[in-house]
Amino acid sequence: MRVTSLRACASPGCALARRLVARLVRIGNAEPMNEALQELIAIAGRHARGRRTRTAVPHVTIGRSEFPTPPLPELCQPTALFVLQGAKSVLIGDRTLRYGAGSCFVYAVETPATSQLIEASAARPYLAIAFALDIEVIATLLIDHRPAAGGDSFATYPADDELLDAWRRMLRLLDRPAEIPVLAPMLEREIAFRLLQGPQGAKLRQLARADGRLSQIRRATQWIRAHYNEPIDVTELAALAHMSSAAFHRHFKAATAMSPIQYQKQVRLLEARHLLIAQPGNAARVAFTVGYESASQFSREYARQFGLPPARDAARLLAKGEAPTLEID
Repeated sequence: MRVTSLRACASPGCALARRLVARLVRIGNAEPMNEALQELIAIAGRHARGRRTRTAVPHVTIGRSEFPTPPLPELCQPTALFVLQGAKSVLIGDRTLRYGAGSCFVYAVETPATSQLIEASAARPYLAIAFALDIEVIATLLIDHRPAAGGDSFATYPADDELLDAWRRMLRLLDRPAEIPVLAPMLEREIAFRLLQGPQGAKLRQLARADGRLSQIRRATQWIRAHYNEPIDVTELAALAHMSSAAFHRHFKAATAMSPIQYQKQVRLLEARHLLIAQPGNAARVAFTVGYESASQFSREYARQFGLPPARDAARLLAKGEAPTLEID
């Protein structure tokens, strides 16, 4: 019996045959992915230095850890994150992402988030590639190519064979550094193209187009980051984004999983943590510096976010030699 005729057959034998064919197809498709993924793991493992390694390839960072971590607040930059090994969960507003090996997610705007490595060990360390997005490169690709239809903005997805192969060729440049100046720009363009063709391609199109919703929302998030210690006027932010107030609220929440006020509070608390590490001292002074009018309210919200009051949290981080991060890995 030909495989194509199995679809029309209703007997138990044909049903079993269909399952066997489907399994063989899945196995056949998985082998190239596993081979590419294993090579990426090997290259990333050789070149990783500590938790975060900025590589010689522009815009490419390797994340590595041999230990699970507690929840770590951070500010994620516009990035495509690809987990090679281990697992990670990320809380963004009221949404939770979970990455397993081979999964990818695109952060289109600067996003306060709380991440936690949940699978990592000395034998199988957590490994990930962070690819910083160049909006201008993506914009040039839109001239000739349309992205695929969009999916859930807050869902990870498995990297396909084409994207895996492009990432593999990019990381191979770490073993051939003389080729980086010539080949890295071409491979960066290819990776951006593959991302545009993926489930979150529509999100990237909105970001790259000047009149796209995410591009408009990003103007507002950039203003909040630059003026985080000032009061927010949501009507003015909506005007900056060229939207009505109702549309602005809706699209801001869709892009960041939080309201503008919640976004500003997250940015304020992250900046306060940086100040407490860089300039240990009076927590009340830091509270007023980042825009709080009440030191007690600052202390409550800081403890709710980071698990300890400001002074104790800073002392713990200094004792461990840790510093809060502004980038995803």
